Amino acid sequence: MRIDRKFTRRGVSPYEGLAFVKRSSEIRNPDGSTVFKLENIEVPEPWSQLAVDILAQKYFRKAGVPQCDQNGQPLIDADGKSVLGGERDARQVFERMAGCWTHWGRAYGYFKTPEEAESFHDEMCYMLAHQMAAPNSPQWFNTGLHYAYGLSGPAQGHYYVDPKTQEVVKATNAFEHPQPHACFIQSIEDDLVNENGIMDLWVREARLFKYGSGTGTNFSKLRGDGEGLSGGGRSSGLMSFLKIGDRAAGAIKSGGTTRRAAKMVCLDLDHPDIEEFIDWKVIEEQKVAAMVTGSKICAQRLNAVLKACHAVDGTGALRLDLEQKTNSVL
Repeated sequence: MRIDRKFTRRGVSPYEGLAFVKRSSEIRNPDGSTVFKLENIEVPEPWSQLAVDILAQKYFRKAGVPQCDQNGQPLIDADGKSVLGGERDARQVFERMAGCWTHWGRAYGYFKTPEEAESFHDEMCYMLAHQMAAPNSPQWFNTGLHYAYGLSGPAQGHYYVDPKTQEVVKATNAFEHPQPHACFIQSIEDDLVNENGIMDLWVREARLFKYGSGTGTNFSKLRGDGEGLSGGGRSSGLMSFLKIGDRAAGAIKSGGTTRRAAKMVCLDLDHPDIEEFIDWKVIEEQKVAAMVTGSKICAQRLNAVLKACHAVDGTGALRLDLEQKTNSVL
């Protein structure tokens, strides 16, 4: 692969001419409570506050990163171990991603010369810093954590192609061969507990959600409500299982951040449960609308209702009186 320099020069930092400044990120709820706060992080000066917030809240690695002092020297604790913390400089993120891409480009023989690998690295850093290019979220979450910081963790069921043998092998480290892909299409069989069955799909989806990816599946293979089972019983229907997957996805923070998992559910029009499937979201939206309306009414009228339920006796004390015969206000 031939890589020509477009924005950088050999021997010159890819950040040459781009000022980095210290900024803070704080995200609040409508009631004023703080959702997230990170101060004194270094980012490119032209970046908007929104870009800074997204980087700080979602894409900075929050733990396991060796810390350095103001002079760039590693911080060591009393036991002689590296002081660990989170990323605090946008250049850390740019370098871990571009460095990791370059590392694997070398491993797979994508570059003809070391100079072209260096050109690729510098060009990537330049484009990331100037917001000319950006990868998907799982890349920001996962790429380079092992390469740059040596992070390791137990295997999570991922596979990769060995660059030497070209064979598909199971990963032994969750970070060395990370999951950088954004979207997956997964299949499902009409089986409850076996491989590629219904419950197995929830496990596979959780694995993808954990590292920031999304998933989509066509569920048309599952039998409809009331259809016969091999054991002589009747199926509880497609919708009962879809609700399990929906709850599981809603409970998982994708990539360990505050965004929820992304999930797509498809069903063919000739499936027996298609009408119930179509109405599913409509009914859920109606629930939300009813709750919003009800909450507004409660906020406006509940105090008046409670006040009307109380009557003052001869002593001046309040007592609850819900009988219309004795409480004239009701």
